[in-house]
Amino acid sequence: MIHARTLQSLEFSCITEYLAACCVSDVGRQRALSLAPLPDAAAVTHAARLYEEAAVWAATPLPGGAAFSFGAFPDVSGLLHSMDAPRAPQPDVDAFWALRQVLRLARDAHAAIAVPDAPDRWPHLLALAQAAPLPVQLTAALLRCVSDDGLLRDESSPELYRLRTELRRLHQNCMRKVKDYALQYNMLAYLQDEFMTLSSDRYVLPLKANFKGRMQGIIHDWSQTGETCYFEPMFLVEINNRLQELKREEREEERKVLAYLRDLLAAELPGARAALDLLAALDILQAKRVLAQRLHARCLPLAPVEEGIQLLEARHPLLALRQTETPSVGGSAAPRENVRPLDIVLRPGERALVITGGNAGGKTVCLKTLGLIAAMTLSGLPVPVGKGSHLPWFSRLDAFIGDEQSLADNVSTFTAQIEHLAKAWKHLDASGLVLLDEFGAGTDPAQGAALAQAVLDELLDKHTFVLAATHFPALKSYALTREGARAASMLFDPQSKKPLFKLAYDQVGASQALDVAREHGLPEGIIRRAEHYLLQDGQDATALLTRLNALAAEREAELAALRAAEEKACNQARQDHERLERERAALHDAVRAKAGELMRAWKEGRATHKQALKEMSRLRAELASPAVAEASVLPVPQAFTPGQQVLHTAFNKRGVVTDVDARRQRVRLDLNGVSLWAAMKDVRLPGASAAAPPQPASGRSGRVPLSGSEPASLSLDLRGQRADAALAELERFLDKALLAGFAEVEVVHGRGTGALRRQVHEFLRASPAVAGFAVAPEDRGGDGMTIVRLR
Repeated sequence: MIHARTLQSLEFSCITEYLAACCVSDVGRQRALSLAPLPDAAAVTHAARLYEEAAVWAATPLPGGAAFSFGAFPDVSGLLHSMDAPRAPQPDVDAFWALRQVLRLARDAHAAIAVPDAPDRWPHLLALAQAAPLPVQLTAALLRCVSDDGLLRDESSPELYRLRTELRRLHQNCMRKVKDYALQYNMLAYLQDEFMTLSSDRYVLPLKANFKGRMQGIIHDWSQTGETCYFEPMFLVEINNRLQELKREEREEERKVLAYLRDLLAAELPGARAALDLLAALDILQAKRVLAQRLHARCLPLAPVEEGIQLLEARHPLLALRQTETPSVGGSAAPRENVRPLDIVLRPGERALVITGGNAGGKTVCLKTLGLIAAMTLSGLPVPVGKGSHLPWFSRLDAFIGDEQSLADNVSTFTAQIEHLAKAWKHLDASGLVLLDEFGAGTDPAQGAALAQAVLDELLDKHTFVLAATHFPALKSYALTREGARAASMLFDPQSKKPLFKLAYDQVGASQALDVAREHGLPEGIIRRAEHYLLQDGQDATALLTRLNALAAEREAELAALRAAEEKACNQARQDHERLERERAALHDAVRAKAGELMRAWKEGRATHKQALKEMSRLRAELASPAVAEASVLPVPQAFTPGQQVLHTAFNKRGVVTDVDARRQRVRLDLNGVSLWAAMKDVRLPGASAAAPPQPASGRSGRVPLSGSEPASLSLDLRGQRADAALAELERFLDKALLAGFAEVEVVHGRGTGALRRQVHEFLRASPAVAGFAVAPEDRGGDGMTIVRLR
């Protein structure tokens, strides 16, 4: 668990408020604000996988071509909650319209999730959508009975359809009668407006006040000016009476329709709640994606506790969010500096990290960064860290950060820290994390340092993870000498004395109190007196620590330069690889086109079979022989004799000499049934040297030397070998098989856990010498053996 006081110290509520602002619905915002750490590691892992699958689903287009559009929807939780009451009130049509919107969106979302390949692409999201059946009958009834504008449709029931049809007919009849009456008695001069209107739910005519005695009828109302009276002529009385009867019947029928919908809702209430829960969960997931985009964040995997803590390029989430904020319209914002990433690392076997360094150097930010990232990770939220980061599962997180004194409770900062630590002490174990900011600083320095060391000793004995920021010299030496603890210092610029917000490990730093006081305007006389007193005490190790800081800063600069050079080299290698792939593809297309042209010429009779083979042989020789001739180390035969085993380097195939033409410096070779003439310069003795010839430009590997004393084999047994040794042996085996001219070989890796089989398949998939591979049939070994087809 994470205590509410700890979440408040870490400002976790700011994250949930921002997440709520990213939601599109009120129910989503309410659930985002109530987000809390999950109960166990399995729930955290499930939340991370659900987030990743939802991101893939949101970017996947539907069969129509566009991705599913998730928009705002009304909050019907009040309606669903009211249905639990024994005498639930009758919902009105507006409530059913809101429920209709929710159920329709949930139905569409469920259909977009439950596609045929969903079990393979987003199984956890599919399980969320199918957790409870949606209310099919209620959805269909609402779509039939409630219109898009929030009114009951005429088709809700046959009786309602009949009543509304008669009402429309009555209205048309009334309009016709009024028009005929006005024309017959020349009433247009008496009317304020020639249109009929309604007053007291009855049809009336707007009559000018000075003509009210000219006609028989009933006055229902007057206008605000008194110049118009709303007059019901006697010929409209019967029609209006009938109108009132029909409207009363219409209201009764609408009440029956709403009661029918209420009964359906009561019968399918769990399904309606499941629909709302699905939409709320999808709303939270899309809000997490928005948060991740703003933070450039990812979900952090949980690692075994033995692997320690590794946060690479971690940024404080709130600082990162404030950096991305934009000024309001018409306003201006001060330029913000980039948030400096930190590497927070506790290696396997280490449990305590003691951070030292100058005031305002970033020690507290470092503690809050780890604490807030841990709280967000345990709540299933993405966090701003780099690749390769991981955290263990923390069953408890306690942070003692900031001034916790209270005048109302009559406690000081030191007393408050002690009280909170005492309450949490019995719950701390190997899965806990404690953050101590200047623990023991609120009392006598010697006693406070001794107490802090004792607390760290006990926490290490409990194997509890702890990060402590301190200025105590005793704790600095403690961190360098205590087994299981590690020291780190916040670096500062040796020239400007400004903090660099970088952690240097396995060293301690000076507090820089005097430099900070000077920078913030304290009179120079006070600073000089402080330096004098410090020298008198004989406890000034500032010079030594400053030198250590300078060396660490230089090391960080060198590491940054090396990382930049490495990234540049990787980019260059990637570009070279892409260029070579383009050239290889172009060459492959050119060869295929030339081969197709030769085949068409042969089929059309423009070239004989022999000419086509000869031209193809010449084309391959042109492509392969220059590279082979330059670097080949295989021995050249002194003399050729029929029956001699040789290697044709242009085709990289073994063959047998069947004839020798010494005058033209060529030999006839039999290459597995194919007979051709080859130049003597392209023929070598196979397997006579310890080095392998370079492969032709088709992309076959030539990096692994071949042993001339071992003949090529059709099968390789890798069982019992480690992955790296097995892959090296597999590479040598494939090179030998290629030189031997084999078209298909067998690789035996065994069943076991399947790890070696996966490594072998990944290697074969990336090898340019492999045309394809498949698991062997059951009668030949099943999934314990792979059959490889060579190019």
